[in-house]
Amino acid sequence: MQQTITCSLLPSAAADHQAIRNEIAGQLGLKPASINGFLIKKYSIDARGRQARVQLTLTAFIDEPVQERERMFFHFRDVRKADKQVIIIGAGPAGLFAALWLLEQGIRPVLLERGKDVKARRRDLAKMNKEGIVDPDSNYCFGEGGAGTYSDGKLYTRSTKRGDINRILQLLVHFGAEEKILYESHPHIGTNKLPKIISAMREQIIACGGAIHFEQRVSDLHLENNIIKEVITAKGDRFTADAVILATGHSARDIFHMLHNRNILIEAKPFALGVRVEHPQELIDSAQYHCNIRDSYLPPASYSLVEQVQGTGVFSFCMCPGGIIAPAATAPGEIVVNGWSPSKRNNPFANSGIVVSVEAKDWQPWADKGPLAALHFQQMVEQKAFIKGGGELKAPAQRMADFSNGVFSSTLPDCSYLPGIVSSPLEEVLPGFIHTRLQSAFKTFGRKLKGYYTNEAVVVATESRTSSPVRIPRNPDDLQHPQVQNLYPCGEGAGYAGGIVSAAMDGERVAAQLKQAIHA
Repeated sequence: MQQTITCSLLPSAAADHQAIRNEIAGQLGLKPASINGFLIKKYSIDARGRQARVQLTLTAFIDEPVQERERMFFHFRDVRKADKQVIIIGAGPAGLFAALWLLEQGIRPVLLERGKDVKARRRDLAKMNKEGIVDPDSNYCFGEGGAGTYSDGKLYTRSTKRGDINRILQLLVHFGAEEKILYESHPHIGTNKLPKIISAMREQIIACGGAIHFEQRVSDLHLENNIIKEVITAKGDRFTADAVILATGHSARDIFHMLHNRNILIEAKPFALGVRVEHPQELIDSAQYHCNIRDSYLPPASYSLVEQVQGTGVFSFCMCPGGIIAPAATAPGEIVVNGWSPSKRNNPFANSGIVVSVEAKDWQPWADKGPLAALHFQQMVEQKAFIKGGGELKAPAQRMADFSNGVFSSTLPDCSYLPGIVSSPLEEVLPGFIHTRLQSAFKTFGRKLKGYYTNEAVVVATESRTSSPVRIPRNPDDLQHPQVQNLYPCGEGAGYAGGIVSAAMDGERVAAQLKQAIHA
């Protein structure tokens, strides 16, 4: 017999299989020996009370053998002789999952990626961290796997209606992720583990007869009668296909410029911009778990904060417990910061983006830039941060209370940002409406989360790549660009996703629509 139960356990008990068996037996009025085993269906932490507890939903197997967790089967077909071929520009989550979906349908994917494979990419990241050198085609944003590969692998999404989240997670497990991502409330893979998963996806695509071309930055599109005919790369290579998926990510500014220069419709869109804040992880643990020392059975604590300040949203973004602040610039002369965590989240700091919503009224001074106005606003702030940091990717920073009170920080705390931080008044970097709202929000957050508002925390500029400042429109029915036939904008860069899972689902969604069109 199988029985589904829910239980609330102390963290130590939730890590002890016998303790869980005893809990199941107690709830069902049975002897523990009759519980042959269980599968965890849902796992979350409830830290609202004085004692944090683990909430479990379980399938218990009573007097019958334990069954393995249900897994999806994926049939990737050989496409060497396929009569249909699709070019995918960008090998991030949207592009990779679109490619895998096409393989299942017998359609040949050809991926063009401006950056390098995950292994070669590491050397360019090391140059950024150690030498302050930015390769515009190979960095934390560009390269195999996209921005998510080396910036954490968070899999939580609220986009539950955009696709089959379980299918995306099952695919990740198929390619090497741990099964726990199937049941955790906030699943996370970790930057140290994602590269192997991404490599396995690439190997599957190639084994089936698909292709991935690295260091092939797309520079132009050849159109005839508003139908896309060829994709042209900076090396002069030309690729033809039955359709093109444009999945270049939120930082591919050259693609936005190329489309605009060719009079292909794009639009400015709201995004968010602010700073990355870093606290000692022990401080966040203490605040969230109501303890002096975190229980070793509990993971490093995270937080999610949001506040309306003067009618504008201020919120935490991409919170990284036990994480590291990383340089995410995609061109020389700009400072962009992001955060990531290893799978164990065992670094001594906790960091999170704290950002302010940026709307059309805010980029009006750049209105003459048309659909690139929000992009120019974003770039202006990043360039100011570079100047205030003094070069070599050093980032301008202030202690949090100093920032909120307009005080110059004569010293700065230790920080995980490897290129280094420089004490600088951030009011000279951030636009006034962002600076003042952050000042107010930090004090409010301190009332919501004990100890948050402190000079032990450091505020680092700028967190500016939360999402794309440009939307590439598409028809709501067939997802093609309304102006260019057989061009399918996709993922974060087109303005239709906000993270690994939502981008992956959008990639599959576009691929499904595309299949109908090319087989019509």
